[in-house]
Amino acid sequence: MGLWELFLVAVGLSMDAFAVSVCKGLSVPKVQVRHSLICGAYFGLFQGLMPLLGWLLGVQFQSMITSIDHWIAFVLLSIIGVNMIRESRGQEEDVDCSFTPRAMLPLAVATSIDALAVGVTFAFLKVLILPAVIFIGVTTFLLSAIGVRVGAVFGARFRSGAELAGGVILVLMGLKILLEHLGILG
Repeated sequence: MGLWELFLVAVGLSMDAFAVSVCKGLSVPKVQVRHSLICGAYFGLFQGLMPLLGWLLGVQFQSMITSIDHWIAFVLLSIIGVNMIRESRGQEEDVDCSFTPRAMLPLAVATSIDALAVGVTFAFLKVLILPAVIFIGVTTFLLSAIGVRVGAVFGARFRSGAELAGGVILVLMGLKILLEHLGILG
């Protein structure tokens, strides 16, 4: 997986965290820098940690399923992407204005579950995991920090669009992996 592809995966995975960050920005009367840093830190840390955990799980089973690893990557990325697309059409989530660990921890875990499955696909694709998780974590940190500001300035208009874009990116990445392995894309 090249840098450009990793960037697209990182952005796709970050869209849930971005959307929640936008909602967090909407929820506070006056956004402060610390709000952006808190969202960025929680979401970036968990988006980086979950693919590492998924990769550790995937490495355990890699030798048993190498003949179908491209199908597994395609199915997992497609399921995650389609779920994000479906959620983008749903109703707005209620997000309170608290930035305490009690409020942020469940949000960080919930928005990073998809990254766990992507980490499993990284094991099958033999992705260098440390640079990948750092890249995903930093990308998510930046987009989440920006999302708080976007929420404060522009409102909820970008939440569903962000989730839709993230879902489409992940489905297309899964399709690309499958088509490359089948020799359809060179």
